[in-house]
Amino acid sequence: LANLVQGLNSADPAVKERTIAEAEKRLHDQETSREEESKTTVNRTVINTRASVRAFFPFEVKAVCSLDGFLAILEKDAKERAKQRKRNEHLANALKEKGNDAFRKGDYVVAIQRYTEGLEKLKDKQELYTNRAQAYLKMHECEKAITDCEWALKCSEKCIKAYFLMGKAHLALRHYSESRQCYEKILQIDPQQETLFKDCMNEVNLEEKRMKDEERAMKEVQSGKLAALSIKEMLQKLDRPDQNILYYTGGIRLLTGAMKDCTEQTLFRTNNGFSILKDNEIVRRGFCAERKNAAEVDLSVSLLFLWQAVCTGNEENQHLLLTQPDVNAQLPKLLSSEVSEIQKETLALISLYSENENGRRLLVRHQDLTKWLQILMTFVKSTDARASSAMNILSDLTKEERFKTQCRAMLSTGVLPLFTQLLTSAKLVNQAALAHCIGIMGNLCADVVIRMQMAECKECWQACLKLVDECFDVSTPKYQECLFAVLGLMMNLLLESNVIIQYFAVDISGRCMSLLRDKDGRIVTRAIGVLSRILPASSSAVEEVVKGGVVKKIIKVLKAGGQITSNYGIKTLSICTRNNRQAQEDLVKSDKRFTVLLKLLDSENEMIVGNAAFCLGQCLAVPGAATSLLNSNVVMILLKHAGGDATRTSVQENAAIALGKLCVAESRHVFQLRKLNGLAILNSSMKYIHSI
Repeated sequence: LANLVQGLNSADPAVKERTIAEAEKRLHDQETSREEESKTTVNRTVINTRASVRAFFPFEVKAVCSLDGFLAILEKDAKERAKQRKRNEHLANALKEKGNDAFRKGDYVVAIQRYTEGLEKLKDKQELYTNRAQAYLKMHECEKAITDCEWALKCSEKCIKAYFLMGKAHLALRHYSESRQCYEKILQIDPQQETLFKDCMNEVNLEEKRMKDEERAMKEVQSGKLAALSIKEMLQKLDRPDQNILYYTGGIRLLTGAMKDCTEQTLFRTNNGFSILKDNEIVRRGFCAERKNAAEVDLSVSLLFLWQAVCTGNEENQHLLLTQPDVNAQLPKLLSSEVSEIQKETLALISLYSENENGRRLLVRHQDLTKWLQILMTFVKSTDARASSAMNILSDLTKEERFKTQCRAMLSTGVLPLFTQLLTSAKLVNQAALAHCIGIMGNLCADVVIRMQMAECKECWQACLKLVDECFDVSTPKYQECLFAVLGLMMNLLLESNVIIQYFAVDISGRCMSLLRDKDGRIVTRAIGVLSRILPASSSAVEEVVKGGVVKKIIKVLKAGGQITSNYGIKTLSICTRNNRQAQEDLVKSDKRFTVLLKLLDSENEMIVGNAAFCLGQCLAVPGAATSLLNSNVVMILLKHAGGDATRTSVQENAAIALGKLCVAESRHVFQLRKLNGLAILNSSMKYIHSI
């Protein structure tokens, strides 16, 4: 800079000219450098390349012009540029909001104009490019949308919205590979967008398949194939107005029989087959009639058969069918129809959607499913295949989070009263379907709001207890499945804690005690599971089960039980022995030399080990308990866990406490501890012993 000032003050015109040229070059390089730092090649400021450094010096630079003066001029220029950018940014934001308002109103032309005006103020504003691209897509100007997305990515290379819109534009242009590449970029930028990625890729796959199917179908029509031509002819005949309803029913059945493969399904779609309800008043009126006569029933069943044939394995047709207003409105009504044949075929049609992920999403997107749980649950009263079909659909729908959310609306007012009625009528309904239904309600408990509402329903608990009571009178395999399912439901509900659960704690634990004699090991395991969750809610329940001999019964089960049973069983024992002296004494008597507890302490399951160590520590207060362990390897086992690296710190703490209590109760264990160099661990465990 000093050299520049000196050159500008030179008496030699040639030197002064070279210095001015050098100053212009440096100013240009400085502007370019600023653009590179912002990671964009978009010009934020329009540079007048014709302007000369002489503009900064309208008068001759005198010798008195110092280096500081020159720098001050440059700094002033930078501040002016910053102020101008701030003003432009404010104007660009205002224009963006005006464009957004026009977009929301559907005035895409005005929206594009406003976004364009905004870009004239600020050329590197990414949101203006993506917003304008979205408006261009609405106007079906896909190439312009792609260009805007490319500019947006120059402004922000990780702009997910730009890749999303570019993918949409390429898809509209049938550039399937390019569209997939855009969506793959989204997943690379943000792995959390997996759901969006799957939806987008599925849309591309479906669109590509649709186009190929339609091209293939068109070739068959052009080649004069009879089957292809017959679809078009039959649809034309069905399009004749003012015919007898039987004429349309017969035509629909013939059309159904002609649906052999994807080609016929495609021709049905491309020849406006789905408009049969919209365009034919007689067909529409018969299908939508509240109270159907025999002819209208036949017509409705025929249509349901046709749609099954048209939609089987064809997601594009499935989508189009659900977008028909009359079909969308009638599905819930058809499910509630008094005609079993209509119900049966409606269930069959819905099953085509529910059995796959994309179909379920179509249902959730296009149907109001708030009443479907209640409607489908009613089929538990059916004695035929409708019951299992309805339960299978429900089971599939529970995989969708949005379905669970919609179920909340009618749960307390519609679903729970019906569900409790079904539970209390278990002897009279379809028990296989009821067991499935109970399992579905158990799965719905994964939703915290649903679980909370059910756990606070007094009638629901009463109905569950009634079903358990009746199992002692009815011992059929189907009823056993109902019992197994209701115990699972109760376990899920017991993840909650409320006054209703406390109120029923003694009754629930009493029923579970009775079930410990059941011959079905699955029932026993779940009964112990319920005990492990209900006993913490009530000290009275603990006292009752201990009096009923729960410790002896569970020790017997633990001798032969698997890991799940052991987990529930040892947890139940840890609850009982926590503050109940009788439970501690019963365990010492029932588990001679603690063989069961020592076996559980060797488990690979940390929950089992932690609870086993806790139980052992509680029982060492019983006289003679610690002495009975003198010839065992209990010290080595507890030492291993106390000094181990278990994920759950409660394992180390419980083992250390049990080890300390063991040595306090029977000093001869200290010798074994000393041999194993475990005194340091014992000393560190004393703080736990004093704190309990």
